[in-house]
Amino acid sequence: MCRGKSGDSGIIKIKRTSTPDDVASVLLKEREGHGADREVDSTRKRDGDDVENKDYDDDGDEDEDDGEDVDDPEEDGGDVEVSDAEKQQQRRVSHGFHLVEGKMKHGMEDYLVAEKRKMDGHDLGLYAIFDGHSGRKVAEYLQSHLFDNILSEPDFWRKPVTAFKKSYKSTNNHILENVVGARGGSTAVTAILIDQKYLVVANVGDSRAVLIRKGKVKQITVDHEPQKEEEKEVVESKGGFVIKMLGNVPRVDGQLAMTRAFGDAKVKDHITVEPSVTIEKIDKDTDCIILASDGLWKVMSNEEVAECVRGIEDGKKAAEELITEALVKGSRDDISCVVVMFHS
Repeated sequence: MCRGKSGDSGIIKIKRTSTPDDVASVLLKEREGHGADREVDSTRKRDGDDVENKDYDDDGDEDEDDGEDVDDPEEDGGDVEVSDAEKQQQRRVSHGFHLVEGKMKHGMEDYLVAEKRKMDGHDLGLYAIFDGHSGRKVAEYLQSHLFDNILSEPDFWRKPVTAFKKSYKSTNNHILENVVGARGGSTAVTAILIDQKYLVVANVGDSRAVLIRKGKVKQITVDHEPQKEEEKEVVESKGGFVIKMLGNVPRVDGQLAMTRAFGDAKVKDHITVEPSVTIEKIDKDTDCIILASDGLWKVMSNEEVAECVRGIEDGKKAAEELITEALVKGSRDDISCVVVMFHS
């Protein structure tokens, strides 16, 4: 099996503008109003191994492509700074991951990120799953660039939802123009843990993240599947259609088994890369966060996943147990999994 690494393993400093220094906590409007030793561990393996989805009005910046709204200061989720008092109450966090190539005979197309970074005096955990399809180029590019693009957004601290949406959109524009041809795309589920206190999660496609708190599981991403009426309506509003194909799988324009993804130039006019974004508070009862590609979720429910990792305190071991169980249950797809553990 091969193991590769992307990104700089040193301390990363990114300038933040227009951010108050005395913000004590995250203003969670969206929710309330309606294990590595190295500093950075960003890894891929190729050869073996209640969320809201709102539109945000444009803030006046010109966008050159599909006209999707990405910014509304009234609904953005607020600042994501953490006070000094909160930092003193931080819990120890570790992470682990595991990947296994499936039996589909197209080579490994899953990539992941599991990093720790320092940014403006804050401790960040960066976690992601990128499940490529019709090639690995898009997933590989996302692994190397998406988090840098998100954190480079000037409004990341003040308007994190907008920052995620803008960076997903700009990254996809670059991919379509420079990285991939007519074929090839990728799902993405990205999570940023801020000072062990707040988690900002975004996703497109059917890779998924769940949070386990006191043994109970909560799905914190949206599966963007064509059979869902609201997702089908998005496709049809853009001039596309959904039809069931071989294997009784609904597909956009008879091709893509998801309504949101990076790349996929053939159907780019009928899908979107606008992510579903949520902010979760991490408290003393939070056990772990699990991110995985659909090779896991196709054969295991959220509850089965929570039961499988019950009592396990090592992230790598938990990820290995989950993938082993998925294989036992008959998964044939590539499977990638990241587990973030919170320790008392």
